Amino acid sequence: MAELDIPLKLANGTLLPNRIAKAAMEEFLAVHGQLPGPGLVELYRRWATGGAGLLITGHVMVDHRSLADPSDVVLEATTPLKPFRQWARAAQSGGGQVWLQINHPGRVIASDMPGLVRSASDVPVNLGRYSRLYRQPEPMTSDDIAETVQRFATSARMAESAGFDGVQIHAAHGYLISQFLSPLTNRRTDEWGGELRNRARLLLDVVAAIRREVSNEFAVAVKLNTADFQRGGFDSEDAKRVVSMLSESAVDLVELSGGSLESLATSGSTADGSTLAREAYFLDAAASILDGAPLPIMITGGIRRRPVAENALVRGASVVGMATALAVDPDLPRRWFQGEDVAVRITPLRLRDKAIAAAAAQAATRCRLVGLSGGRTASKPRPLLALAWERLRRRTALRRYRAWFNGQQGPKMAGGFTGKPDVPTMRGASVTKRNV
Repeated sequence: MAELDIPLKLANGTLLPNRIAKAAMEEFLAVHGQLPGPGLVELYRRWATGGAGLLITGHVMVDHRSLADPSDVVLEATTPLKPFRQWARAAQSGGGQVWLQINHPGRVIASDMPGLVRSASDVPVNLGRYSRLYRQPEPMTSDDIAETVQRFATSARMAESAGFDGVQIHAAHGYLISQFLSPLTNRRTDEWGGELRNRARLLLDVVAAIRREVSNEFAVAVKLNTADFQRGGFDSEDAKRVVSMLSESAVDLVELSGGSLESLATSGSTADGSTLAREAYFLDAAASILDGAPLPIMITGGIRRRPVAENALVRGASVVGMATALAVDPDLPRRWFQGEDVAVRITPLRLRDKAIAAAAAQAATRCRLVGLSGGRTASKPRPLLALAWERLRRRTALRRYRAWFNGQQGPKMAGGFTGKPDVPTMRGASVTKRNV
């Protein structure tokens, strides 16, 4: 079988000490000012001791006016870098690499959140009876797109200044760049819509802008859906073509995941009826991409056992990403390298309402992260209780974010906001990296 502990050298010269990565998860641990606090620093210090060669952070937003959750971290041109430097150093303390995942939510913004809700087109989130919990997006103008491209580049430059080894551009899971890639959410008729090359323009422009802002040694990666798992959406053939485009754009690694808020593939539920494997969810969907891939590919999605991870390498992946498994056992990579035949067991939550089930499972994972961030052993929270606890924490975070947001805007933000306060949301139902 393939060896997980063999180093991997990327095109930019980056050396990953082994083939296991902690994939991104939404930690929801920002403190006042949307900054990484002591909890995030401690959490990544703990993961650094676990043996993974690469740690990818939960998504960090490039625009404080557009957050997916009030506990999201933000990195902009005026953001103080000291807490980010502490975060990077803690994540590197075990000898591995750390990449900052940068993201823009686009239309995935709850109704009670202040700020701007913009997307490729004015297509709202469709979650049936939960659709009202998300605001109607406005189509982005060419100026909006240009500003957003620069924001990604600025965040990447700031990440390098803070000491991170690279960035991962989030172009999956139904967030903004994924919204441009999918024909279901991109109905534009200009140079940003229509054929795939146009729908991929935002992603390619973001990559090019980042490369102009950072050094050659700084890693630039992309997280991409193998498919949206929605009929008529972005599919595996589209993904294969985009990977080819990225190979010509100085991208060092592509992580393949799948799904979106409307098709919870990372929770085992798809909108198009596709059947996913119980582990390595996206390996089969990625098979055609892995065959002769022009750049290194990272596979994520429910990997919990060493034979499954090794099989992903045999089938052509260069890196194996794990998320929930490392929330349960942060030492799993090190234990595998030491020869232990151990696995993480995760019992799925069986509820008729798939959105509630996904939200509760993800809330339980984040409860584990809170425990690890406090230096404690990961707990075993009951998912529905964890979801209730997270709703309470979110109210506090939302009040804090609103106060900080209003202080950033001055008397009036262009486009003003008149959202309803304290509307209960299903943010927990979004896919993780869960970010997963």
